[in-house]
Amino acid sequence: MARPDLKTLDELTRRLVEALPDDLSAARDDLRERLRPVLEAQLARMELVTREEFEIQKRVLERSREKLEQLQNKLDSLDD
Repeated sequence: MARPDLKTLDELTRRLVEALPDDLSAARDDLRERLRPVLEAQLARMELVTREEFEIQKRVLERSREKLEQLQNKLDSLDD
């Protein structure tokens, strides 16, 4: 399980805080400090993987699918 990228988490927190209505601007600093740990905890619970891990597993699945198709073709040719 991958831990959230802190730079990405900071960027997400910043964007969420900036999206607040102008009348809440005084609370932005407080919200920024409180929101980040909540986001980090929730993202950690989601058991996310990194893009690199995803791409590796995607390639493994593609190779497995190709091998399965080859085996299926061989099996089909033996049935003929």
